[in-house]
Amino acid sequence: MKSLSSGSASLETVAVRLRGKILGVGYRHAAVREGHLIGVRGWVQALPEGDILAMVQGTPDQVDKMLEWMRRGPPGARVMEFESEVEYTGRRFDRFEQL
Repeated sequence: MKSLSSGSASLETVAVRLRGKILGVGYRHAAVREGHLIGVRGWVQALPEGDILAMVQGTPDQVDKMLEWMRRGPPGARVMEFESEVEYTGRRFDRFEQL
């Protein structure tokens, strides 16, 4: 059993899928900027059908803050559907980036 002080014990990874008016408003670029400010790691990308996928990794508090921001997005965005699911992965991301 890992102790709470062992860094990875408090690391959470969440997969996110968004739908709405999110392309052409700078959503991905703004998400990367916000991710850096909050300190999360992972990635964000647009799918051909117009949805956005993201993988957000950080402390539970960091992940909560990033998901809260992603539900709103940047000015001009209108998120209509928001799905998130905890991912159980051993992968550790180095930074938050746009794919």
